[in-house]
Amino acid sequence: MGKTIIISNRLPVQLQISNGTITATPSVGGLATGMKSVHSGSESLWIGWSGLTDEETPPELEDDIDKALAEQGCAKVNLNAQEIDGFYFGFSNRTVWPLFHYFLEYSEFELDFWETYKSVNQKFADAIIEQSDEDDTIWVHDYQLMLVPQMVREKRPNTTIGFFLHIPFPSYEIFRTLPWRKEVLEGLLGSDLIGFHTYDYERHFLSSVRRLLGLDVSFNDVYLDNRVIKVDSFPMGIDYKKFKDAAIMHDSKKSKERSDLQMRLDNHKASAPDTKLILSIDRLDYSKGIAKRLNAFEYFLKKYPEFKEKVRLIILAVPSRSNVPQYQLLKKEIDELVGRINGELSTVNWTPIWYFYRSLPFESLIDLYTSSDIAWLTPLRDGMNLVAKEYIATRTDQTGVLILSEMAGSAYEMNEALLINPNNFEEQADTLKQAFYMPVEEQISRNSFLQKRLERYNVEVWANEFMNALNEKRDIGKAFISEKMSDKILSDIQDSYVSAKKRLLFLDYDGTLAGFHKDPQKASPDDDLYELLDELSGQENTTLFLISGRDKQTFGRWFLPKKYNMIVEHGVWISKEGHDFKMLEQVKGEWMEKIRPVLESFVDRTPGSFIEEKNYSLAWHYRNTDPDFGEKRATELNTVLRSLIGNDDISVLNGNKVMEVKNSNVNKGRAALRMLGEDDYDFVFAIGDDWTDEFMFQDLPNSAVTVKVGLQKTQAKYHVESTKKVRELLKRFI
Repeated sequence: MGKTIIISNRLPVQLQISNGTITATPSVGGLATGMKSVHSGSESLWIGWSGLTDEETPPELEDDIDKALAEQGCAKVNLNAQEIDGFYFGFSNRTVWPLFHYFLEYSEFELDFWETYKSVNQKFADAIIEQSDEDDTIWVHDYQLMLVPQMVREKRPNTTIGFFLHIPFPSYEIFRTLPWRKEVLEGLLGSDLIGFHTYDYERHFLSSVRRLLGLDVSFNDVYLDNRVIKVDSFPMGIDYKKFKDAAIMHDSKKSKERSDLQMRLDNHKASAPDTKLILSIDRLDYSKGIAKRLNAFEYFLKKYPEFKEKVRLIILAVPSRSNVPQYQLLKKEIDELVGRINGELSTVNWTPIWYFYRSLPFESLIDLYTSSDIAWLTPLRDGMNLVAKEYIATRTDQTGVLILSEMAGSAYEMNEALLINPNNFEEQADTLKQAFYMPVEEQISRNSFLQKRLERYNVEVWANEFMNALNEKRDIGKAFISEKMSDKILSDIQDSYVSAKKRLLFLDYDGTLAGFHKDPQKASPDDDLYELLDELSGQENTTLFLISGRDKQTFGRWFLPKKYNMIVEHGVWISKEGHDFKMLEQVKGEWMEKIRPVLESFVDRTPGSFIEEKNYSLAWHYRNTDPDFGEKRATELNTVLRSLIGNDDISVLNGNKVMEVKNSNVNKGRAALRMLGEDDYDFVFAIGDDWTDEFMFQDLPNSAVTVKVGLQKTQAKYHVESTKKVRELLKRFI
């Protein structure tokens, strides 16, 4: 069992250089706390930037820094000031952060930022490769390192890699504006497991994967080459016990043991017992909606003037990215808003807003949480928002009211809170009034549910659930009925092939011998394929059939001069040794006149789809449509067709981005069995990628070697990953 390697932009330690010596102290809170159970013992390593640029690091202390970090189970990635500026302050926080939080107007699409982001991600990937082995488990964190999974995958193809995004993933319409959108998706898809806080973020990601990369997505699985990537939601929790215990200890303190902040809060509440404190804590970030919250508070006091001198809003804005222009403008806006509102609405005895622009120690946060009657958190977009959870955890008597933006990820878990739209001032004013008058019994009822849920699904459970899901991905074979075609299995099959007296081969075409093309008529065979088929069909005691749903005109044009044996249109027509096609099954085509107008109407309503008309079947292709829209239309068409067909001897086959209507008594399995009965074959081989090939896998005898192309559930015994692997396999028979 290998070790666990955690990767994040910053290491969970604080480095301090004093008098030529280095000290490394563990960070507290957030990700560092959540990863304690994962990052423990000698079988774990955390890789990240130390917080010191190359310019800030004395060369003579490099070894001491490495040693101090190693004692904390960490290893550093060296970054210089220029890299930090382009990678962190540039692409991460001036491109990705605003875009993923739906502030498109703040996103800067600078090529220099992107190039630096790529190079720094490669530095992180190189550090991982240097420190890891093939059997290690790697967990990459957050938007600064979205290219790392694929960079590691290229060098360590069999390593288990997980990725978790701690911010929202935007809708397809927003994400598509990113010039390097495909590269970011491909970087993330180097993972085996991709985690998000909520199902909405997961859904947005899968939609972008389908639409931008054209990959197959089934539920929450993405099919890419020889891998299946699982995408799932894992809502991050907090260290519930830490906050609850701190609140209990806080409540047990005697008056003289209390902090200066707590004594001032106590004095205020004693002097105005009917006044309620409303708490607002955020990083100073435009995504948090602080300015709108202040405007909403002003609107509330003007709509309900009876609350003047009865409520006070405590705004704690923690400094963040103060060298980014938008943050500088935001601070100026908030300073001016607070000054104006206080100037207009204050009385001799009352200032409506207490505003703090600073970081507070943990003990002071507990003072604010336990003393505030209402927590009012209104982010315009937030990946999770752990402050909401921390506030609830500190309410030891289960009183207090949480007002939470429905745009926060945590809102999905906290339905008992008062959820609001942060853009709706009317709703916020009414909700503040509701919170002010909420009976204690109702507060306790709501918070008891919240506390039980938060205590049960804490940050440690979050980390362990992700790791458990990632470890399950180690054994991909569990997800499939078929066994992966290993070198050992292939060697055994090759031996059977060589020793066989009479061989029968059934080879599907599209998705098996050749890849898919937007226009099926243009997916003609290449010279390498002709050469391969020539050698196989020319072997003694070998009967090879190309077996396909294709029409006989196309296959005749491609393969009739080669005199290959062919079965087309799923078993309607057969051609042997270059002779003209003959009907293998007696079928009727009268039904086509009834079905064709239905398919034409769906073509009209589904841009990019088209009809392929064969002699005795009709196929509706939707590979070129918008993936989500195409799937929706396919489901609708399937329902319509089945209602029309009724008990007629007609069936609907759902293939790979194609829906085909044909006679029920015709399929590849039936055709293959008829060919099998014509001679005494002691080696039978069939390979295909589609649902239509499942008839063949199911009907052939157990002794047959059946192979599925791709990683779907199948009746075949084995699977290979791609058309490239198919050709490599068939070359072993030559």
